[in-house]
Amino acid sequence: MTNLETDPQEILCTRATTADGPVPVQLLEPRDVPLGGPRAMNVRRTLPQRRRSLIGSWCFADHYGPDRVSASGGMRVARHPHTGLATVSLLFTGGIEHLDSAGNAALVRPGEANLMIAGRGISHQEYSTADTTTLHGVQLWYALPDATRHRPPSFAHYTPDPVRPVEGTELRVHLGSLAGSTSPVVTHTPPLLAAELLLRPATRLILDVEESFEHGVLLDAGDLDVDGTALPQDHLAYLPAGRSLIELAAGERPVRAVLIGGVPLGEQIVMWWNFVGRTHEEIAAFRAAWQAEIGVGVSAGPGADVDSAVERFGPYPPGQPDPLPAPDLPTVRLRPRG
Repeated sequence: MTNLETDPQEILCTRATTADGPVPVQLLEPRDVPLGGPRAMNVRRTLPQRRRSLIGSWCFADHYGPDRVSASGGMRVARHPHTGLATVSLLFTGGIEHLDSAGNAALVRPGEANLMIAGRGISHQEYSTADTTTLHGVQLWYALPDATRHRPPSFAHYTPDPVRPVEGTELRVHLGSLAGSTSPVVTHTPPLLAAELLLRPATRLILDVEESFEHGVLLDAGDLDVDGTALPQDHLAYLPAGRSLIELAAGERPVRAVLIGGVPLGEQIVMWWNFVGRTHEEIAAFRAAWQAEIGVGVSAGPGADVDSAVERFGPYPPGQPDPLPAPDLPTVRLRPRG
């Protein structure tokens, strides 16, 4: 999935404690962002935002649906570039077809995960399948550390077996380890976690988690308290490192949520549009390379070495919809965050 904003933002039980007691759960409110398409399908974005740029290595969280494709137009995201990050696509309803410049074509359905590691550069497109009537899911990005962000691109598809830690609960661990389930997918990043959680009404689940991880809980549906804090639907609860347990309590309605986590990246990143880099000049170079590769003339500006990056994002199969050009860079310098 791409970020189609025309003005992208640079955006025993132990708990994390201070001298004044447990660190409270921080609630991150979503904002609506048009994804594009004939009828402008919208997504709800909880990461990044001004209050928080990263949770572990996770730098981006989009949540969409359930949308009737007949009304929203579905997902119709033409070829676009990525650098320095990985995308993770999780579906609750419908299907999405993926095609990328590394030669990977894949379909993702509910209960499955597509992981695309962009590395030094990749381009891809995503379209909801013709038989999809309702589209509903999440796309997450994590930033690659400096040690692996220049690696060749790669792709993985994984269907985890569900685990049921206690009666009335079900988990699918797509990345990392949780509740005795470990994903075999290699992430090329510091240790992290991504899992889908289902809880029946009035169910309580206590998860053993890595104390060194920051965590986030994105509520898709239902009534949920996270460590005693009520989590509004579509919001993301941030829990700082220092917890070895997370308590989830469902209310009257059944819960579907996504749990992410990871060791803090420990690096500052510059994130703009679909690129993650380290400096303004690097982002300008990525943009210039993409524009040159798709045949759109640009003035790269100082520090943007276009020639050395030719074919960074290709080649691409013929006969596909036209690629998406990059938006204009902001008139001020992009600032590192982290």
